[in-house]
Parts: sequence; C-alpha cells; structure tokens
Amino acid sequence: MFKRIVFRHMDHSDVIEDHANQHLAKIEHFLEESEHDPVYIDLIFEPSKVHAHHKIELRVKSPNYDLIEIYEHEGIPFYDALDIVINKMYQQLHERKRLIKKDEKKMVGRHDEFKKQR
Repeated sequence: MFKRIVFRHMDHSDVIEDHANQHLAKIEHFLEESEHDPVYIDLIFEPSKVHAHHKIELRVKSPNYDLIEIYEHEGIPFYDALDIVINKMYQQLHERKRLIKKDEKKMVGRHDEFKKQR
C-alpha cells in the first residue's frame, strides 16, 4: 500500500499528518482486507490563506476502486473537513464493495442459466 500526504501552499505539519494517519487507518484496514494488489492513497491539503475555506482531496486507486472525494466548504475548521472527507470515502468504499459483490452474484447466476439453456 502506497500512501502520500501532500501539503499544498502550506508548511508540513506533523500534528495534521498524525491526525490524518489516525483517521486513514480505518480506510487502510478496509483495503487490506479486500485488496491484495497495489493500492494508492493520496491525501492533499490545500488551506485558504484568507479565511476558513479549506480544500481537502482524498484519492484511492486500486484495481477495484478508483475513487476521489473532495471537500471544500467555507467556515469549517481544517480538522473537521479532514474527518468529513475520510468518512465519506469510507462510505464510498463500502458502497462500491457492496455493488461489486452484487454484480458478481448476478454474473454467477446468469452463467448457470445460459448453461442450462444449451
């Protein structure tokens, strides 16, 4: 698993990185269970200098998943925006996994039906 945390237009912060790593642990755990191939996680922080209008982007790329979650909202503290992005990505991963399993079940059933017709 390859994880990259990028700080755009700001200095590197160990406190923010530690907070992000703690919250990304649940996504990493989820992906370790379901993915055995290379998995890439990119977390990009882009704060606003003028007011609290921060942009946080989280990308997850693997053979089964290619998801992007972006959160940009005025008036939300930086740590809260980070929590929101990670929770939304976690929900997207669970939904995508459910859909993949549903499609696999459909394919297995249809192959059996075609074999019976022949």
